[in-house]
Amino acid sequence: MISSSKNPESSRDDHNTRPLKLLISAYACQPGQGSEPGVGWSYVKPAARFHDVWVMTRSNNRALIEAELAAEPMPNVHWIYFDLPRWASFWKKGKRGLRLYYSLWQFVAFWKARKLHREVGFDLVHHATIVSYWLPTFVPFLPIPFVWGPVGGGESTPRSFRTFFNWYGRMNEALRVFARALSDLNPLVRSAARRAAIAFAATPETAARLQALGCKNVGVLAECAFSDQEIANLRVLSPSSGNPFRIMSVGRLVHWKGFELGLRAFARFHERVPDAEYWLFGDGSDRKRLQRLAIELGLQKSVVFQGNIPRNRVFEKLGECDVLLFPSFHDSGGWVTLEAMAVGRPVICLDLGGPGWKVTDATGIKVAAIDPEQTISDLTAALFRLQADPVHRAQLAQAGRRRVEQEFNSDRRAEKLAHIYEGLLAERSGATHSDRIEEIVTVGQEQ
Repeated sequence: MISSSKNPESSRDDHNTRPLKLLISAYACQPGQGSEPGVGWSYVKPAARFHDVWVMTRSNNRALIEAELAAEPMPNVHWIYFDLPRWASFWKKGKRGLRLYYSLWQFVAFWKARKLHREVGFDLVHHATIVSYWLPTFVPFLPIPFVWGPVGGGESTPRSFRTFFNWYGRMNEALRVFARALSDLNPLVRSAARRAAIAFAATPETAARLQALGCKNVGVLAECAFSDQEIANLRVLSPSSGNPFRIMSVGRLVHWKGFELGLRAFARFHERVPDAEYWLFGDGSDRKRLQRLAIELGLQKSVVFQGNIPRNRVFEKLGECDVLLFPSFHDSGGWVTLEAMAVGRPVICLDLGGPGWKVTDATGIKVAAIDPEQTISDLTAALFRLQADPVHRAQLAQAGRRRVEQEFNSDRRAEKLAHIYEGLLAERSGATHSDRIEEIVTVGQEQ
């Protein structure tokens, strides 16, 4: 079903004599959310400033999207909502069966896009979500330039940490590596790589894999970005008093998020700073195990498992804490690291994946992940350093806010992408502009 908002005023800036007709594939797309849904929305809304946009997304996103459009219409965005029929998806329960459902949805999306292209005549198609390079997409087979990503998935847990996990974690990591290796042989994935006019990787690790798959032009570009208004809203949260010193972690409580490292580091920190507190937000299969570990470490009074809370409440809690601890092994995104920087909270993370690229030495502390004991010791040292030096914390906070404003602004990203789209079309027509082609190759590298 196709839907578009109605408003006589256009939100598009004067950028081209003829706005491009842009098709965006955004399986996950919801306003006001983080993670995958937030990625889809963060591409659609800014793109409407420059282009006429058609968005293919799931029907279960419709209620939130239309509620947002009622308050802030986007007249030049056309929405194509659809889901698989019940008889073709009865087996999907939550995340169970997600990959198969997604693959079938993408197949249907291609046929809908093919038919719509005959009617509309799109200039480009951009795959925005799901942000995983090794899950297939069919839109590259449309006869127009294909922009892929940012996509992640090329990140891996260092082998030295595999024995640190329980049997389920070790099995899960092994299956993930095996599934990715098979996907690298998948002709659909390889075709997407070869057909991409440009591919954006969410991390340097994924960029290397895309190049190995045959992508001609690859740039590193964060999938996370915020509007000017979101940045302003996060900036007004006041700094914590630092008494007691509070550490915060946010994410699904699963093995690869590394929260066991966080607990063990906090236990050593707590021995010398006994009034410190550690707040964990999120839920998942590892919650009971982590709660038992907290008791074993004698932290039951200082560690609080807060469960899942709304995103706006996460921001409020960030305002009550001093440091974000994010010890994830293979996150391609890590939205909360940017949210913490926007709020003005230093980030301690592993020097891996998306957080290892987004966080700099000026905005936080990145810890090398060589082996479990070294990593726990270095995380502990980072906590001591930030707790003992409030002036340094303030310097990191100021630099973090500045980095988000300059490098992770969705409107600036949309403007850059508009130039890249034009360069791709100029290249296709033979009227290549060398500066735009250079921009295609190097976009995102400065971050």
